[in-house]
Amino acid sequence: MIVTDAGAREARRYHVTGVVQGVGFRPFVHRLALRHGLGGWIRNASGEVEIAVEGAPEELRAFESAIRDEAPPLARIDGIVAEADAPAGREGFVIERSLDEADRRQPVPADVALCPPCEAELRDPANRRHRYPFVTCTDCGPRYTVIEALPYDRERTTMRSFTQCPDCLAEYRDPASRRYHSETNSCPACGPRVWLEEPGAAAPLGGATAIDRAVELLRQGGIVAVRGMGGFHLACDATSDQAVSRLRERKGRDAKPFAVMVSSVAAARRLGDVSDQEAGLLQSRERPIVLLEALGDSPIAEGVAPGLGSIGVMLASTPLHLLLLDGVGGPLVMTSGNLSEEPIATGNEESLKRLSRVADAFLLHDREILTRADDSVMRVVGAAPVFLRRARGFAPIPLELPVESPVPLLAVGPHLKNTFTLVHGRTAWVSQHIGDLESMQTLRHFEATLATCRRLFRVDPEVVVRDLHPGYLSTRLAEQQGLDQVIAVQHHHAHIAAVMGEHGETGPVLGVAFDGTGYGEDGAVWGAEFLLADLTGFRRLAHLRYAPLPGGDLAARRPWRAALGYALLDHAARPILAPAWAGIPAAEVALAEQQVEAEVNAPMASSMGRLFDAAAAVLGVRHIAHYEGQAAMELEALAGRRIASEYACHLEEDGEGGWVVDPVPLLTRLAHLRRRRVPVEELAADFHASVAWMTADVIRHAARRYGVHTVALGGGVFQNARLLASVANRIGQRGLRVLLPRRLSPNDGAISYGQAVIAAARLATL
Repeated sequence: MIVTDAGAREARRYHVTGVVQGVGFRPFVHRLALRHGLGGWIRNASGEVEIAVEGAPEELRAFESAIRDEAPPLARIDGIVAEADAPAGREGFVIERSLDEADRRQPVPADVALCPPCEAELRDPANRRHRYPFVTCTDCGPRYTVIEALPYDRERTTMRSFTQCPDCLAEYRDPASRRYHSETNSCPACGPRVWLEEPGAAAPLGGATAIDRAVELLRQGGIVAVRGMGGFHLACDATSDQAVSRLRERKGRDAKPFAVMVSSVAAARRLGDVSDQEAGLLQSRERPIVLLEALGDSPIAEGVAPGLGSIGVMLASTPLHLLLLDGVGGPLVMTSGNLSEEPIATGNEESLKRLSRVADAFLLHDREILTRADDSVMRVVGAAPVFLRRARGFAPIPLELPVESPVPLLAVGPHLKNTFTLVHGRTAWVSQHIGDLESMQTLRHFEATLATCRRLFRVDPEVVVRDLHPGYLSTRLAEQQGLDQVIAVQHHHAHIAAVMGEHGETGPVLGVAFDGTGYGEDGAVWGAEFLLADLTGFRRLAHLRYAPLPGGDLAARRPWRAALGYALLDHAARPILAPAWAGIPAAEVALAEQQVEAEVNAPMASSMGRLFDAAAAVLGVRHIAHYEGQAAMELEALAGRRIASEYACHLEEDGEGGWVVDPVPLLTRLAHLRRRRVPVEELAADFHASVAWMTADVIRHAARRYGVHTVALGGGVFQNARLLASVANRIGQRGLRVLLPRRLSPNDGAISYGQAVIAAARLATL
């Protein structure tokens, strides 16, 4: 540190990294410098924020402490590097023009919900932004979905289309204003603007009139397509059976649950049981959909979440949504603006074309969406949040890798619930939820989002990582990158590595990967795997007994087929399990049996997801599913919080130092008890308890044999709150350390990150 005039003034330079652009950090530092009587400047650079300050030594020390202690709510400071500097007689403090540097990387802030001060202005009749549906400040509003490039300045966002009026510009230049250097600052005088297009109307309606008409349509049972922050929602009255039924029919969504939007936590409490942790999630700036235990006397239409004991609820994230809720005065279904299996619509013309047969009217605006992002979905398990879908509000905040990658890489993720991950060094950018790679629209979504992220984060991959499955579309996408080195990673190893990676673990661990299906190293379908794993490899310790899946992927939508596969393993079990295909045409059952006998489209599988399906069919819960996971979700709903009995699965040595778990005795026991008229709710709880007991028992044997005492749980089946909590508690009670997914979902949305973790570790050993 350089001191002049006997310590009268000192000077420093700071390099601040983390999420410090687009979060009000420069205005915050400006006010901080003025408070402490410091002169200097601050500017955005491509990989950081740079600060130069000088003044009294004690004020500099206080200034540096305050940067960390008082940072804006949206900021995340990863590091502050201080350097001595020579005093230059600076008396004022300014925000300098941003510096664009090649080969520097900066986290992009995620989109966040309307903040309380902006909400107060929205509701204040005396405020110039009263009922203005795009009110924002430095603490709230769109970020990732409108940013075209870094450093973060208005001219590099879609807001560059709107010239600030004199009043907005005065706020933008005023250090005392919370809109000082707010790059999304706007008002009714300068735009963006909203309007309503309604088939048959003489002309579009604009402004408050458009919103009022949308409210009228919703009250009348209509369906309105609403352009939000990261894409379109389809909205209707959540208390109207007719409106919800009409939305299902038009959208082509037979039974999969809809999310519901409300205006406050108090309103959420009228729909479901809300714990303190769930209230915190609902009110968080990310505004995810939160799964709540539904109330029996809820006013919500039965068709919103048929057959389930939970309901997905979220609070309004934008002023426009809040105005709609205020006008309607009740909860609204707010589901993704797409047809079934398609990505969410983002553009005005796109929505008018794709959703013309669904929506009765379109509430549009002219703030363009560069990057589409669905709503995030979370639930609380054991007083801690678990992601079911990580998207708006959280992506693309980066994660760290436990091992630095020696080269930049791209991990393309799985076929279903796809995400991709870009890596440079130890930093991993996991994309928002892309979806199932089963349509051209989703493929284009993948490619466009990848191009955006490569540009924003300046990552030019030298290695691409893919799933082991040769037939996945993601595998073909990996090959199409044109890179010399392609690394294949087994699906369930990626699940466990993802959990290890987010906890900074390198292993070895005992991994439990429970999901639907994944390509195994032996060519069979895996899905209930116990692994001894580190970041570079794994050993398979145990798995469910292989059973045929007649019809292959069709079994995921026909739970009776999974049950039949188990019944065909044991001649004596077939008549006992026969209720699982009661009501199915005999010719269809015979065809499924022929598929197994001829070994045609009947792969052998060790899938926990299909075991849940089989149990649901055996108990008469569901023989045919309208969406993947429906049978398991209904089974969980029936189990509720009931105290349960445990029935053993047969565990035997496999002759290679591992174990095979045979669930047929469990399924036949459930079938026997059901014939004795034991309530299905009790048996659903018993099934969950039995699977949890079996899991803990295998882990007990493995920990004793291999001396490993850390366990990682991953895979989509662990989205089941009862199972996840029960397995974690049972393993923890045995004195073992349990790692759970926290920053990513347990499901396939974490696969790309797990692939990246493994590839980085393998490359680092070369």
